[in-house]
Amino acid sequence: MSVIIIIIILIAGYSGYKKITSPSGATRYLTATVTKGTIISSITGSGQVSASSEINITPTVSGTITGVSVSPGDQVKQGQTLFTIDSATAQKAVRDAEVNLQSAELSLQTAQAQNGNTDTNQQTSVANAYNALLNSNFEAIPVNSNQVKTTTDLTAPQITGNYSLGKEGVINLHFYSSNGGISFQASGLVQGTSIANTSITEPIGNSGLFLSLPNSAFTTPSDWVINIPNKNASNYLSNYNTYQSALQSQNQTNSNSNINQLSLQSQELAVTKAKNALQDAKDNLANYYIRAPFSGVIASVPVLKGNTASSGTTLGTIITPQQVAIMSLNEVDVAKVQLGQKATMTFDAIPDLTISGKVVQIDSIGTVSSGVVSYNVKINFDTNDSRVKAGMTVSGNIITNIKQDVLTVPSSAIKTQNGTSYVQLFDTSLAAPVTGVQGSPSLIPPVSQTVETGISDDTNTEIVSGLKEGNQIVTKTITSTASTSSTAPSLLSTVGGNRTGGGATRTVGR
Repeated sequence: MSVIIIIIILIAGYSGYKKITSPSGATRYLTATVTKGTIISSITGSGQVSASSEINITPTVSGTITGVSVSPGDQVKQGQTLFTIDSATAQKAVRDAEVNLQSAELSLQTAQAQNGNTDTNQQTSVANAYNALLNSNFEAIPVNSNQVKTTTDLTAPQITGNYSLGKEGVINLHFYSSNGGISFQASGLVQGTSIANTSITEPIGNSGLFLSLPNSAFTTPSDWVINIPNKNASNYLSNYNTYQSALQSQNQTNSNSNINQLSLQSQELAVTKAKNALQDAKDNLANYYIRAPFSGVIASVPVLKGNTASSGTTLGTIITPQQVAIMSLNEVDVAKVQLGQKATMTFDAIPDLTISGKVVQIDSIGTVSSGVVSYNVKINFDTNDSRVKAGMTVSGNIITNIKQDVLTVPSSAIKTQNGTSYVQLFDTSLAAPVTGVQGSPSLIPPVSQTVETGISDDTNTEIVSGLKEGNQIVTKTITSTASTSSTAPSLLSTVGGNRTGGGATRTVGR
């Protein structure tokens, strides 16, 4: 009996020792090594593609559309005529205003004659001198889009004729290639377009001036300006002095005459009023020619020639070629975004396309919806892709921070307690996991190490202090609990066998 009892004790002791020392019963750990790398912190949002500038083109006048010069997709330049509206009534108003001005001027002359005005010759002299001043040798000067003289050595078009509009200002000339060869568009003192030739002269609107090209290799596109009067002309100073002398003579004559000044002033005011009315009529006439407010691309043209347009009717839409993404971010994310930060954008409709850009605008005032505050962020595209259309859905990834060559650990390894971050680590490396078993066993538990964290991305976090490269840290802990129930061995059980209860295993990841 003593021998049997000793055998039972040895068997039970060995069985307990095996359970204690068996890897399947020990706590197992998944680990990772602290390494150096790059962490990119970013903010993700979604929104829509838009143009940086988009304007509906609407007229300020009403009438029948007599010309549609553009189609969707056309590129246009600022000031280019896009639509024309029947301007017969407006043209008649200009003619009537011109007649009224002439009538007012004749009335003024009549009043001067009735009052014994002796300065008629002086007025003629002044008018002739002023006309000569305005007709000082003409020349076309090359300019850029800001009307500043350029230094480019271009051969200028030849300007001839007798300027007849009787007022100072500038005539802008824009030359461009067309189906007919080279065309030009005049603006400023006169409006209109025409074909330019080298062999014959073409009128510049109703100014009385004509132009011709120096040769068939004339540079297009190019912009020129004709100053009225031309202060750089060789005869300008002489004409100016003559004009000033005529004015002085007229003033002297008037001071010595017994003209009824009140009558003359009334007639002069009538002339001024008629001039203003004429200018108003011309300005109104210009409203019938709808021009591009800026250079861009025509997005839509919903009207046809012959349609009726009224004030506020959308004739077309013009957008700038520059595309932007408008994304909505919550108040937490938008606080991390700054102007100039880089971003990458993808599109639901074009899965294989990624475009880079940068943040150019952040809303200062948020929009509240259902108690949630959101802010719009505008991102300029670095490049445009013809497949990307306004209104498409876009997903953006704004890079808020980048750190290179810093200590990194998997974010799952970092735990927090009472506001303090820590990781668990082993002083020595664990044995490699057994095939088919998750994690490495260890009877010695890891120690906790307080750490200071920095930025993080989707998977990794920067460690500022508390660890060094090569440390083995715990990313997941797997614990096993086993319970065994058995009866005390007896002689019969020893002879006939034993009964052992089963155990259960619980895995916890943290």
